[in-house]
Amino acid sequence: MLERCFGLARAGATVGGEIRGGLTTFMVMAYIIFVNPAILGFAGIPALQGQGPPFAATQASTCLVAGVMTIAMGLVANYPLALASGMGLNAAVAYQLVAGMKLPWQAAMGVVLLEGLVITVLVVTGLREAIMKAIPASLKQAIGVGIGLFILFIGLNASGIVKPGPPGVPVTLGVLTSAPVAVALFGLLLVLWFQSRGMTAGLLLGIFATTILAMIVNAWTGGRAFPLPGQAVIPKTLTAWPDFSSLGSGVDLSVFARVGVITAVVTIFSIMLSDFFDTMGTVIGVGAEGGWLTPEGDLPRLNRVLLVDSLAAAAGGAAGASSATTFVESSAGVAAGARTGLASVVTGVCFLLALFFAPVAGIVPAQATAPALILVGFLMTALVRQIPFGDLEEGFPALLTVALMPFTYSITDGIGAGFVSYCVIKLLRGKGAEVHGMMYGTAVAFVIYFAMPAVRKVVGA
Repeated sequence: MLERCFGLARAGATVGGEIRGGLTTFMVMAYIIFVNPAILGFAGIPALQGQGPPFAATQASTCLVAGVMTIAMGLVANYPLALASGMGLNAAVAYQLVAGMKLPWQAAMGVVLLEGLVITVLVVTGLREAIMKAIPASLKQAIGVGIGLFILFIGLNASGIVKPGPPGVPVTLGVLTSAPVAVALFGLLLVLWFQSRGMTAGLLLGIFATTILAMIVNAWTGGRAFPLPGQAVIPKTLTAWPDFSSLGSGVDLSVFARVGVITAVVTIFSIMLSDFFDTMGTVIGVGAEGGWLTPEGDLPRLNRVLLVDSLAAAAGGAAGASSATTFVESSAGVAAGARTGLASVVTGVCFLLALFFAPVAGIVPAQATAPALILVGFLMTALVRQIPFGDLEEGFPALLTVALMPFTYSITDGIGAGFVSYCVIKLLRGKGAEVHGMMYGTAVAFVIYFAMPAVRKVVGA
């Protein structure tokens, strides 16, 4: 049955490898179960307490949407891609829509629902896939490398190996002798050793072993070594009944009446563009890691991937969990052996189980999953050798794409910089006719996106 559904032999996959990859992806994504409700609920910000959705309800909707849509991705698209509430998008909902525009959180989720429906229309009409196919090969390669560096930076930051520096120094070396960083370094050495030995389960074993060490260290320090999420301690209770009270809360389209049609449209466009290109970059990056891209840099069955992803955005808004999107951490599962949608089914089932065992998922600290992300980031940057950096027209836009993803902590910003600079340089050199019309249209959309702060002032948002 598994062979008929997922074509394991054709993909060079095994059931063991798919389970291992699916578990690895869940482990590196499990933080979203706690981080998403914390961001949407303004945890740690007393002045904004009560303006966001309840923590328990958001946690349940986060797990439910992630589980259902990740399983759908596996069954419909047959790729090991996992979905959950997107980081960055949830912060935009909380701080731009709720705290900034003073929208009730239900109306903010309504904005997410609308942008998800708009993206779904773009997928059904074929426009979203057409834009992806119009991207030149050099930029597709740069997107893959940029995402690799982005994942690497996420891992370095989450582990504490790097940290924000003093004024004038954006990033500096962390305190390597502190307990959390020492645990992360142990995990990194362990996964590097496993990788050098060719152990296919290396990433997953590294996460488990580092988590056990973190629990020991946390007990030794009296529970002070690891902050939430990821306490690295045995929870007082292993189970928790899910709170589904926020389901359906996002079916609130009052944003037009509350802020006016123009402001509402501008806001929806801003959220939609970020969601649109975050997924584009993730799909290209993970597809390159899995070796699924064609020589032109296209992904087979792309429209299925984009359809599930766009429906997930709408589902996340309707459920009160913010926009669900394809996670770049899926590449960790691919590195661990995932090759088909069976791995996504495994990941999705883990999220559904987390509905009832959320406290257990909180045991794994960021320092245990960070080493896996660092190694995956290294593996993904191998594409850099294919980028023609000696050619100004191809190399400079590629460099901006690669550099700005980790520097701005945004896949969308990196892609936007690459698109705009590519079109501008081609025009300046009299080669504008070589650029696909879709690229020009997308570049104009990105110019508007980058000018969005000024646009909001004009429309009074």
